[in-house]
Amino acid sequence: MTKYVYAFGGDLTEGSAEMRDLLGGKGANLADMARLGIPVPPGFTITTEVCTHYYAHGRRYPAELESQVREALAKVEGLTGRRFGDSEVPLLVSIRSGARRSMPGMMETVLNVGLTSATLPGLVEQTGNPRFAYDAYRRLVMMYSDVVMEKAAGIEPKGKGIRKLLDEQLDGVKRKRGYTADTELTADELKSLVGAFKTTIHTTLGQPFPDDPWDQLWGAIGAVFASWTGKRSVEYRRIERIPDAWGTAVNVQAMVFGNMGEDCATGVAFTRNPSTGENAFYGEYLVNAQGEDVVAGIRTPAPLNEHSRNDQSRHLATIEERMPSAYRELVAIRATLERRYRDMQDIEFTIERGKLYMLQCRAGKRTGGAAARMAMEMLDEQLIDSRTAILRVAPLQLVELLLPMLDPKSEAKAKPIAKGLPAGPGGAVGRAVFTAEEAVDWAARGEKVILVREETSPEDVDGMHKAQAVLTSKGGMTSHAALVARGWGKCCIVGCSDIEIARNGKAFRTHEGDVIKEGDWISLNGTSGRVYTGQMPLVPAAPEANPFYVRLMKLADGFRKLNVRANADTPKDAAQAVKFGAEGIGLFRTEHMFYGEGSEEPLFLLRKMIMSQGEVERRKALDELFPHVKADVKATLDVMDGRPVTIRLLDPPLHEFVPHDREKLAHLADELGVKPGALRKRVEALRENNPMLGHRGVRLGITYPEITEMQIRAILEAAAELLRSGKKVQPEVMIPITSTATELAHQKAIFDRIRDEVRSRLGLSELPCLFGTMIEIPRAALRAGDIAADAEFFSFGTNDLTQMTFGFSRDDIGGFLPDYLRGGILPVDPFQTIDQDGVGELIALGIARGRATRADLKVGICGEHGGEPESVMFCHGVGMDYVSCSPFRVPIARLAAAHAALQEG
Repeated sequence: MTKYVYAFGGDLTEGSAEMRDLLGGKGANLADMARLGIPVPPGFTITTEVCTHYYAHGRRYPAELESQVREALAKVEGLTGRRFGDSEVPLLVSIRSGARRSMPGMMETVLNVGLTSATLPGLVEQTGNPRFAYDAYRRLVMMYSDVVMEKAAGIEPKGKGIRKLLDEQLDGVKRKRGYTADTELTADELKSLVGAFKTTIHTTLGQPFPDDPWDQLWGAIGAVFASWTGKRSVEYRRIERIPDAWGTAVNVQAMVFGNMGEDCATGVAFTRNPSTGENAFYGEYLVNAQGEDVVAGIRTPAPLNEHSRNDQSRHLATIEERMPSAYRELVAIRATLERRYRDMQDIEFTIERGKLYMLQCRAGKRTGGAAARMAMEMLDEQLIDSRTAILRVAPLQLVELLLPMLDPKSEAKAKPIAKGLPAGPGGAVGRAVFTAEEAVDWAARGEKVILVREETSPEDVDGMHKAQAVLTSKGGMTSHAALVARGWGKCCIVGCSDIEIARNGKAFRTHEGDVIKEGDWISLNGTSGRVYTGQMPLVPAAPEANPFYVRLMKLADGFRKLNVRANADTPKDAAQAVKFGAEGIGLFRTEHMFYGEGSEEPLFLLRKMIMSQGEVERRKALDELFPHVKADVKATLDVMDGRPVTIRLLDPPLHEFVPHDREKLAHLADELGVKPGALRKRVEALRENNPMLGHRGVRLGITYPEITEMQIRAILEAAAELLRSGKKVQPEVMIPITSTATELAHQKAIFDRIRDEVRSRLGLSELPCLFGTMIEIPRAALRAGDIAADAEFFSFGTNDLTQMTFGFSRDDIGGFLPDYLRGGILPVDPFQTIDQDGVGELIALGIARGRATRADLKVGICGEHGGEPESVMFCHGVGMDYVSCSPFRVPIARLAAAHAALQEG
């Protein structure tokens, strides 16, 4: 017979810390604490296998479960001296969830199960405290009706939910009596309130509150299993990448009471400070309360000790002062748990009439800064080794250390007016403006602005660059705004459908009716996607000033095998990338010199070239453009000081560089000295039905070889001049959108000819420069063996490769991708994490076939995935040489690469 129930407590403990998959984290740790002799109220764990069976068999339990539960409950009765359902010495139990990975607050809990009209008098007699007994009963009634009778039953409230209705009744009694706290209610008032609650429940939910203890028990167990598929639980698992198939365990545990009087308390503590990482015991508690009161915020919790004091609690007595004996025992348990688990623990405790009980311990959630500090200090304390220290910090936790953030204290007091997709982490504060031109103008006057648009285009780049942040009402996580903002490490919120931009383009209105006009201050949290009114303080990021971060990254670099480069388009970006630890530039986009600061003349010359009537005229325009391209490339090569710089030749279709509205076209015609009609005709000729698959990348170089010639000459002359001046350089020329070997061979012939010319003219015996291509079309991955004949390196452009493999337009996925993710059609957004089954197979195949032709083929990735931890681990697994990402994500990629090396095999 399969064992589905494991007891814990005293000498009867059956589980262990190693059984997390079966017992869940909570059940495994309760069993482990019991084995360590820590005071844990006895109970039992129903395994995750029951959850799996429950959903596989139409929400029915295994036949053996009931008898095993009754047997385990009898053991608890023996250890406590109380009996479940007994009218004289009743045993009450709590029912809690427990997945193998912590999901705090995502699933349900029910306390005081077993209290009925028959057992209530026994509890009064047993404790001599009728007020406590009726307080426990009203808590059960409120919690059970909400969790079991409404949510688990799938009842959608018509108006207010049952918990809201009962809360309003409770508040009404308190107002009538002039009370401010629940603890002021008398036994008689609580007794009367419970009666009123039951009437409301029967009227609202159509059934009476259960008065049988076993009905309560099985109802609560079923509600916890049902909460595994609750909305918030499902969303949390999606975010945290927790598999749906894992299921949750259910823990049934004898109740201990922190609400029996002034010698009772309940609290939550952390063995180290979860915000700062400081090695100091930290926590909060409430006297005469149950656990839900601490997290509900109904009462201001008191500090555990002096270290735990804050502005709200500094006038309250610590538990160290109030209950010194229990506190000393808690401190000893803290030390035991840290030695046992070698990690910071989040613990829940209850003190009943001066006796301490531990209800839970688990690895505590912590900030990125705290994680780095704890890892390094625990390494120094020899609690963990260097490998564990690196793995202890999740790569994405570094985000908090790299970008300025909204002040958490201020944010906690504010109400967001809108919420969108968190496309660019960090915080930003500025005045709302609604066009790129206004952003530039306001910024030139010294104003901090946030650019608000329905969506952005390449023509908005200068305004985006000048803005503190970008907010769009449309678009997805890989829209133009999102891609550009992430590349710059700029705060950005996209797809914020909570706002509607006014027709006059000078304001937006939220669904709640808030109106933000041009010039009004707003604050953005790009990490959570929340928008606030007014100016919120920012907390600046200075990771290099954090000694724990510096040590962690140095340690990580010693283990990783993947090199990490950055995508950077300016010397400033390149310098920032080096500061963050980049070992080269994996993507330098030549077209970005035509947007933003100082772009006026190069953009004019590019447009002049685009409007040329023939090759002679085009070459003349390219000759004028040449020094600008050369200077741009040279400045970045110089900053990188011998580190490799992969320079992608012009990629976008030419129509993106010319204006399309009549007024701007007329202005451009005047500048170029041509007739507006002729200019419009040329622009119309450039227009394409599907420009993403049109005349761009290598196709431009084949149609107009002189464009390729000019760019390669500029790159090689820039490199040659730096070499002659004694500088080190490693340029790499990358041809985009290649799909056939013959395309690349055509461009390679131009490259070889120009390199020979430059080398000869400047008297250089050697002019090192690798030649390669971007693999972003499925055919290129399939024919990689042929393409590698001319390519010395491959750089996988996973943004376009994903788009073309799926047949998704990354700018238009907002209409269906959320449904795909919610419905499990796709496990993750493939534009955020590499689709290993499809796109990943193409990448692996491309690498294998390319290296079969050229054994020393260098391979990297330069899409948005290059800074995403799971994608970095995939790149390590398929044998890439490097990943490239936006500068601010370089540390994230470095740490993820170290994780990949440590977890290999």
